[in-house]
This record gives sequence, structure tokens and C-alpha cells, in this order.
Amino acid sequence: MSLKTLLHWSFIFPLLSLAYYFFGIVDDNAWLATLGSLLLISSVLAAVHHAEVVAHKVGEPFGTIILAIAITVLEVGLIVSLMVAGGKETSTLARDTVFAAVMLILNGILGACLLVGGLKFKEQFFARTSGNMALISLVAIVVMTLILPNYTTTELSATFSQAQLIFFSVASLVIYSTFLMVQTVRHRNYFLPENDDEPHAEPPTNTESTMSLVFLLICLGVVVVMAKALSPTIESVVHNLGAPQALVGVIIAAVVLLPEGMAAIKAARRNQFQTSLNLALGSAIASIGLTIPCVAVVSIIYEMPLLLGLDIKSMVLLALSLYTVMLSLSRGKTNILYGVVLLVNLLAYIFTVIVP
Repeated sequence: MSLKTLLHWSFIFPLLSLAYYFFGIVDDNAWLATLGSLLLISSVLAAVHHAEVVAHKVGEPFGTIILAIAITVLEVGLIVSLMVAGGKETSTLARDTVFAAVMLILNGILGACLLVGGLKFKEQFFARTSGNMALISLVAIVVMTLILPNYTTTELSATFSQAQLIFFSVASLVIYSTFLMVQTVRHRNYFLPENDDEPHAEPPTNTESTMSLVFLLICLGVVVVMAKALSPTIESVVHNLGAPQALVGVIIAAVVLLPEGMAAIKAARRNQFQTSLNLALGSAIASIGLTIPCVAVVSIIYEMPLLLGLDIKSMVLLALSLYTVMLSLSRGKTNILYGVVLLVNLLAYIFTVIVP
């Protein structure tokens, strides 16, 4: 590997972030907090860059799976670190972040892909079967983990008992692992891009792939420790703005999903909407299907309360988003109207978080 490669930003910024953390620069100074936030975002971008290098090496659909799992590990690390640091005050953080991730993916990333692809190509085509498989898996996990807690009677609040939490965590893992098996083995052809005739860059060497894998793991650790250090600053900013605590979950989800959203939009601009769809829906399933079991383990170990049930307003917005996406993907081709409607749904969600 050349010196020029090692001096790439994706190698430098995670190391700068580590130095920022271990030298104890984090404090209440606004400028230093801003610097730390920028380093945190750069580490997230670096993590996904290295995931993309590894993904390019292994090919599709394994590449999008690696990206989805990397994003989910980032999300889980952020949530768990903030839960452990915040204690009982963060009982709704996992719910808010997972719900925000699902809403941002369904309405934001998918809506932007539909709009960008529709503006450039008028219509784009994809395998309806792949979208149906992903949506069936997503709807089942969403209903069981975010809506059902409101209607169980073992606990009085919008939460599960320990036995229920274990059961539905295992159920989420079963659904996600089955979806992965279908995506990679049984029906892999449904998830492969049909119009993949654009020139591709040469795959990275074994050395480059190994280095990216090592730095991917480093970046994931850096993001977790940086988020934990900066969590008081994030929460104080939200409090000073007079915004609801749920906005913290939206901020976490937005930071984590930004790079993958960019990758999905780039694919739509290359007329590879199937890849965009794999990235978006695969990330949504991984986000909720892996995050809920992980935070359930933390909740049980540390005996922390974990509120998962959504309020009525959120359930209405979630139902609207899922129904709109189902109709948008029902014909196997896209246009800009679907994208505009989904993006308006996203604005309605963010507005009602800030002005509940």
C-alpha cells in the first residue's frame, strides 16, 4: 500500500479523533465541542468509506449487506453508550433512534432516490419481489417491537416484560437472519441490479481490503467513544433549544445514516435503483432487527427500563410511511411523484418532532 493511500482522509481523521478523545480535549468549550462533532462525523464517513472498499471487494449483494451491518453497529454503539452513560433518563432513546432511522430511511433516503432517479431518467426499474420481501420483513419487526408493546398487558407502560423482550428480540433476529439467507443464497438473483453495464473501478487489492477492514473496526470504536464523550453536549443543545428529547434520536440516526444515504442516491443517479433499494430497505431491516435485540441485552444486564411502544402520532406517521412505500414499490418502476410524497412525509415527521 502506497504512502498516498495511507494519507487518505479516511485513515487520518479516525486517528485524529482518537487523539482528540485520549488527550481529554472534550470539555464545555463551544469551539472544542464543534471540533469534536466534526471529527465524529468524519469518523462515521470514514467507517462507511472503508465498508464500501470491503463491499467492493466481495461484490453484490454482499456489499450492501456489509454497509447495512456497519451502519447498524454504529447505531447500536451510539445508543448503548448513551444509555449506559444516561441511565434511566434514556429509557426512550433506543425507541426514538430506531423509529427515526426507519422514518429517515423510508421517507428520506428512499424518497430522495426516487426523486433523483425520476428527474434524471423519468422511470427506473427494479425487481418487485425484492422490495416485497424486504417490506414484509420490515413490517413484521416494526409491528412486533414498536407497536405491540402498547397493547401487551403484563406491564402497564409501553414496554415488554423481560420474557416478552427476550421472545421478540429472538423473533427479530430470526426474521432478519432469514431475510439475509434469502438475499444472499436462496433468491440472490432478485437483489442483483439488472442494468449493471456501467464501467467499474478495479476491485481493491487484498492489502487494501485488509487495511480497510482493520480501519473499519477502528472507526466503529472511535465513533462509540466519541459519541459517549459528546453526548452531554448534544443533549444540552437540544435542551437549550427547547426541543423534545426525541430530537436526540433523530440527530443520532441522521448522523449515522448520512453516508449510506449518499451512497444510495449515487446509485440512483447511475440508474441502479435496485442497489438503492437494497441499501435503503436492507438498512431499515438491519437497523431495527439488530438494534432492538442489542439494547434488550443491555437493558436486561444493567436492569434499565426500556420503553419501546410508540405514541399514537408516531404510529400514524409510521403507518402512512409504510403504506406509501408499499404503493410506491408495487409496480416495479418509479417516478418523481413517489419521491415527492415520501419527502413531504419526512418533513411532516421532523416538524411534528420539533413541534409535537
